Parts: sequence; structure tokens; C-alpha cells
Amino acid sequence: MNDHRNISKDDPLKRIVEKNSGEELSPFDPPDAYDPPNLETVPYYKLDPFLQELVDEHKAFTDVLNDFESALLKWRENNWQFDKEIDGKFKNFFNFIDEKVPAHNQKEEKDLFPLLNKKLIDIGEHNPKDSSLTGIKIMEDEHIKVAQAAAIVFNFLGLGSRLPDQRSREITFQSAFEQGIAIIETMRLHIFREENILFKQAMKLFDKEEFVLLKK
Repeated sequence: MNDHRNISKDDPLKRIVEKNSGEELSPFDPPDAYDPPNLETVPYYKLDPFLQELVDEHKAFTDVLNDFESALLKWRENNWQFDKEIDGKFKNFFNFIDEKVPAHNQKEEKDLFPLLNKKLIDIGEHNPKDSSLTGIKIMEDEHIKVAQAAAIVFNFLGLGSRLPDQRSREITFQSAFEQGIAIIETMRLHIFREENILFKQAMKLFDKEEFVLLKK
């Protein structure tokens, strides 16, 4: 399993400002993606049920990502030969991407993100050169990039399996592997930032009535 602290040392999303810390940081360039200064997480039991549901869905996705990673690594060790276990974990990953992830992303993009984006702009947590840009934009972009990367991996797997030339097949499969690992790294960091930064901000900035509206 990869050490998630080494995934990105130049993560574009910096910790949202902790007003009581005496240190204001832009939300676009953290010193350490997995260790923002003065980070105080909100325990699961203190989250609003709307956010708890998102966290539960993250847990399910994380389990799928872990299986996908183990299958990718085994596939590479097997010199790009498939077996029943690898096939099953690959299939489970692509089914999850197709069937579960879009509904989860819609909850965030249609319900949570617009309100949180407005709140962040209101408190001055935005790009200094463009007040319409907050960390939410990065989250939305990553949703799109992961979906695109998953499609590339799926297509590379199909293409590679049909190539008669071994060298060309290996190059194609290597590209699929690298894209797959990139998806895993991106999503682990994405989930971490949502749960430890954005959801915390939502708990701080939303009132009870606003959370009720999110569930409708």
C-alpha cells in the first residue's frame, strides 16, 4: 500500500483558514497535503447526517480503491497476465465508477458544493486573483479528471488485450497501470481533503436549516 503522505507535496488545496490559529493560509497550496497545520478534524459522530452519508460512501469507495490497487500491483508482478482475482477486482472497480460514483458526486456538486462555495467566498476564502474561485473548483475538477482517467484505463485494457504485438501490448498495459495508480492517489487525497477540510468547514459555516435543505 502506498504511503499517502508521499502522494503529493505540492497539493493545490491548502487548509481553509483556521481563524483562531493566528495563521492565515491560502486554500490553494498546503505545505503538506496530509498534514495541514493546526488541523482539527470533526469526529464522525459530530457530523451532520448528510455529511455522515458522504463519509460512509467514501469508505465504500476506499475499499474498492484498495482492492483495485492490489490487483494492479499483482497484474504488474504477473507481467500483465490476468487471473480470476485480478479480473474480479478490475470489474468491481469499473462497476463502482459507473454505478455508485456519479450519484455520490451529484450529492456534492448539486447540493453541498454550491452552498459551501458561496460561504467560502463570503468569508474571503478564495483565490486572491479571482474571488469566484475557491477550493471547491479543485474538487469538482478532480471528479471530472478521475472519470476521464477511469475511461482511459478501461479503453487501454481493451486495446491492449487485442494487440497482437507483445511489445505494444506491454506499453499499453503499462500506461493503463500508471493511469490506474494515478486515480488511486488522486482519490485518496481527494477524500482526505473533503473529510478533513471541506466537511469541517460545512459544519462550521452551515446552520441546521441549511443542512435540512441539503437533504431535500
